[in-house]
Amino acid sequence: MTGADSAESTSSADSADSNGSSDSPDMDPSAPETYDEFAAPRSDPRFTDWLRERAGDSWNHATAHRLTRELAADELADDVFRQYLVQDYAFVETLVGVFGHAVGTAPTMESKSELVSFLGVLTDDEDDYFLRAFDALDVPESVYSDPKTTPATRAFIDLLERAAGQGGYAEALAVLVPAEWVYLSWATDAADASGSPNESPSRFYLSEWIDLHAVDDFAAFVEWLRTELDREGAAASPRRQRRLEQLFRRTVELEVAFFDEAYELGRGSSQPGDGRW
Repeated sequence: MTGADSAESTSSADSADSNGSSDSPDMDPSAPETYDEFAAPRSDPRFTDWLRERAGDSWNHATAHRLTRELAADELADDVFRQYLVQDYAFVETLVGVFGHAVGTAPTMESKSELVSFLGVLTDDEDDYFLRAFDALDVPESVYSDPKTTPATRAFIDLLERAAGQGGYAEALAVLVPAEWVYLSWATDAADASGSPNESPSRFYLSEWIDLHAVDDFAAFVEWLRTELDREGAAASPRRQRRLEQLFRRTVELEVAFFDEAYELGRGSSQPGDGRW
């Protein structure tokens, strides 16, 4: 039993997300229901591969969403990206907190060091990008410093906070891995599609958003995160594996909802903030 299995008695398994059910209509019905069933015929099974299969269509919806495709093609409307970026910035503070929780519950100093290094990226490189992008998009500081969050953003924040607050290291990883892996997937596809700098989006806040999530260092970090969850998940009890699967799948579903809302709110709506400010 891993150290984080002490969280087995918590209620996070039953409350992976108050707005989601244990079974999603997007779940792949052909995906093995348990990790043991998934691992049995494979010589080198990965727990995170099983989680991705269990996410079903939601994974494809998140990694090939209209927003990411239009972003890569330099066709994304500024109003849509503006709304998306403000909500993403509101989400980052919670994400940093969950990474901080993971640092505290990580089993080794090596793991803690890896997580701390990435926290530096979130609070330095990405924060610098956000501020420059907000300036270029004419987003007032009053808007991005105290945003009116959308339902998807609030659900996402609630899910991450409860995964960290009611669980252990594995539960934190179960939400962090999909949150980062989805971005690596779509950004890598976007970078591959562009082929050369001349084919990248002309607006820096689009091209740099791709670059931040398609660089080798980020890919290596996501692979490391997956390896951590592979180990923790494979060693967990079946009941806890089910909880981790629910957290992973719900995170992917909320990524889709998060992208969707940028369109709903970025064109002509005054809720939660006028797309033109």
